[in-house]
Amino acid sequence: MITKMTKYTFLLMSSDTEAFLHDIQELGVLDITRSRKPVDAASGKLYREAEVLRKEIDIVERCDFSRDEQHRSLSAKLAAAEEAHAEKLHWGDVDAEKVKALREAGCRLNYHKVPVKKFNPAWAQQYAIVEIDRDDKFVRFIRVDRASEGSNNFQVARTHVAVESLSELATQISALREAVKRREEAMIIRKEEELSLIRNAYATKVQELQRYLAQSGSTLAADDYITVLTGFAPTADDARLQAALDQQDIYYTAEAATAADNPPIRLKNNWFARNFETLTGMYGMPVYDEFDPTPVLAPFFLLFWSFCMGDAGYGLLLIALGILLHKAKNFDLLSLKKHWRLVTTLGVGTLVIGLFMGTFFGINLKEVTWIPQGLRNLMLVGKLIIGGTAYDVAMIAAIAIGVFHICLAMVIKAIGITKRAGFKEAISTWGWVILVVGGLIVAALALTHVLNATATRIAIIAVGVLSVLGIFIFNKPGRNPLLNVGAGLWDTYQMATGLLGDVLSYIRLYALGLAGGMLGGAFNTIGTMLLGDNPTWQWPFFIVIVLIGHGLNFAMSCLGAFVHPLRLTFVEYFKNSGYEGKGLEYSPLTKEIEIENK
Repeated sequence: MITKMTKYTFLLMSSDTEAFLHDIQELGVLDITRSRKPVDAASGKLYREAEVLRKEIDIVERCDFSRDEQHRSLSAKLAAAEEAHAEKLHWGDVDAEKVKALREAGCRLNYHKVPVKKFNPAWAQQYAIVEIDRDDKFVRFIRVDRASEGSNNFQVARTHVAVESLSELATQISALREAVKRREEAMIIRKEEELSLIRNAYATKVQELQRYLAQSGSTLAADDYITVLTGFAPTADDARLQAALDQQDIYYTAEAATAADNPPIRLKNNWFARNFETLTGMYGMPVYDEFDPTPVLAPFFLLFWSFCMGDAGYGLLLIALGILLHKAKNFDLLSLKKHWRLVTTLGVGTLVIGLFMGTFFGINLKEVTWIPQGLRNLMLVGKLIIGGTAYDVAMIAAIAIGVFHICLAMVIKAIGITKRAGFKEAISTWGWVILVVGGLIVAALALTHVLNATATRIAIIAVGVLSVLGIFIFNKPGRNPLLNVGAGLWDTYQMATGLLGDVLSYIRLYALGLAGGMLGGAFNTIGTMLLGDNPTWQWPFFIVIVLIGHGLNFAMSCLGAFVHPLRLTFVEYFKNSGYEGKGLEYSPLTKEIEIENK
């Protein structure tokens, strides 16, 4: 499947561009293109206006209370009141009248708080001290002295204690909490009500600047440029990317990418299909509103490859090669190391299909007595009588696979056109699907006696009428019917000649598998002839002949099994499925990629 992309647009002054590109290299998810335009008075004004709006978005969107001056002031007052109240709980309320009387008598109250370990009980013998509170950490006490005496001889600093009562402090805290809550609610309401408006204003301003930069032919008015960066990143990475971008003083817009944006393509498939994505890339990536062909390409390429190899023994060699590529540090045959999973998967497929083809290193398993009869019965070896003529079962299987492959391609093409352009544009294609696919289904049901003669006749008439209407009458709604009939006749000629050639192309699967098996058997026969009836010194020569022969056959089989399945996929399948492969491959900016000015 094709990964959903998000389109990002950035506006920066050229002096900031390289530093920004260096920063996003760390993220490794943005596929970037850029253009530069000279700054003049008009573009500079638009850029500054966009900058102001972007900063406003930052404040409103984040609801960052720490950046709001009023919220910071209220929070600071609340924290101070709560701290004063917590400390006042240790001291308790005092009788204001008695404190006033002491002051009038010339006495002064000094509040002290010292760690438990530093409290000296001897102070009580020297000074007028009253212990108020003691806990695990501190001792709190009041020292009374005369104001005229001073307190320089007592080396413990005084502690500030709120003059307000506990109830007054609690009232202050309650009022401040309510004020903070109202401010937060106001900011949240503003986010809900105004954020979209501010975003729209910013997007409009950015678009206005982009239009001006695209149309402007003004000369440089300042020693700087505005750089417009357009980037695409997987939508799944939006949260991480935007969190990183929000940490910078960067102004950007983010919107879901559309086919009109022509975003780069990143494929996302399961563990099996992912191995074959490199083959899709060899032909070309799909465009954004197209189907990813890899999920279909993967099983069919594996099947085609296995048919062309056609030898279970060669499958074991491929499995061993894949494991060797994965495990060996200094072994990379033909740069296949990164594709070791693909090689191993092809080996497993070749092993399984090779057993069905009845060949193991050129040995005909159908004739080996120790092979279970049940397995031999499953082998595609022997003849099938059709119309009095005998055909190889493997050849019939290859043609049947080709027919199914092309029918699947036609259905996918019809669905793809319907999805992108609507049903009207796909009527002709659906007509051919009904004729070919529907006709084959009716024929199969009739031959297997699922449908009786009457039901078969009705089904044939229905298929014929629907396909004629789609191919010849309504292939281009709104056009002259005579032109539609003419276009239908031309399509019929092309389809009749093209489909027959396409189906016959799949015989190569049978031919290559047969040729590889026969050549492997020939080398076995030559080696056996050399051994004779009583082999002694002939064994080394037998081993050399078999190893060289099967080595050459294995190499040629791999080449044929790669080229011809690719042809069947790239030509027969892609042509009939309407796949064009004109998309751009997703290539994010990383530390290893240099970004050049465009």
